[in-house]
Amino acid sequence: MSAARPLTTLRNVAVIAALPLLLASCGYGSDAKTDEKKVAAEGKKLSADTVRLGYFPNLTHATALVGDQEGILQKELGGTQLKVSTFNAGPSEIEALNADSIDIGFIGPSPSINGYTKSKGKNLRIIAGSASGGVKLVVNPAKIKTLDDIKGKRIATPQLGNTQDVAFLNWISEKGWKVDAQSGKGDVSVLRTDNKVTPDAYKSGSIDGAWVPEPTASKLVSEGAKVLLDESTLWPDKKFVITNIIVSQKFLTEHPDVVEAVLRGSSKTNEWINANPDKAKASANTKLKELSGKPLGAEVIDAAWPSIQFTDDPLAATLQAQADHAVKAGLLKQPDLNGIYDLRTLNKILKGAGKPEISDAGLGAK
Repeated sequence: MSAARPLTTLRNVAVIAALPLLLASCGYGSDAKTDEKKVAAEGKKLSADTVRLGYFPNLTHATALVGDQEGILQKELGGTQLKVSTFNAGPSEIEALNADSIDIGFIGPSPSINGYTKSKGKNLRIIAGSASGGVKLVVNPAKIKTLDDIKGKRIATPQLGNTQDVAFLNWISEKGWKVDAQSGKGDVSVLRTDNKVTPDAYKSGSIDGAWVPEPTASKLVSEGAKVLLDESTLWPDKKFVITNIIVSQKFLTEHPDVVEAVLRGSSKTNEWINANPDKAKASANTKLKELSGKPLGAEVIDAAWPSIQFTDDPLAATLQAQADHAVKAGLLKQPDLNGIYDLRTLNKILKGAGKPEISDAGLGAK
């Protein structure tokens, strides 16, 4: 597929709304961990004593990793304490938001759509973007040399109906091949495999490749796989949302000053990441080591980092496209996404910094 591919041909990158399993996006499991260490909160306390933030220990969530590691988020919060919980998949983070266990979260487009539509628009708002890109089709070069060679092979995706799974199903259909979306059986065998075990599955030969996010893609490359396709080339301007920032509507209403502080912190973090890519990469890896017990190897993080773009823009038009993709595939009933965005606070911050405001593609809260 070429970079000039029309947006209307990209209609298949969301999740099956009917299955709780399918709220995941780019995750590595489903358990949550809370950082209980006390970080000194200095300065004036805002309207809440604490703000509870959720994110994944994942490079596509590097805004949160770096903002937490460098203290940028806490600095903006002043005397309000930042409490962090980490999640390994979308379902647990959405459940935590619904259960009032977290207030704000970094999360992918699929759970954002599901969380909003399943609650009939009552539980969350997308208030900013965080990252774009970072998804690749990587393959065993001894078995697959061209895109046409994918036919008849065994290709892993992270989870039935997750963002990458549906993107791959869409790509398959546009090749003219047939695959049953539920079973994954057909002209290509689509094997839903947790990203934690995908590298071992590749090493054992049980899969021939994978359509996966970073750093899983680069982990496979470190095992001898080759990148056959970067998903960004399938999107206009090579941009598509991979990570959003969401907030509980209750928290947004009751503590707008805290939400504004978090967004100032995330925006300043993205600015710092883009100005200091090497330092930011090292910072993210330091935080990953703290969270998971080991850092990513240089060969993995150096390959993965350049494919991810860090941006305040939630790329709202691509979220709508992703929802449309799932509807076209028959995996999602037509969702009403009107009101899913509230970018007013973000745009206030951007305007104050002399930066252009960002569009909600007509899906903003009134």
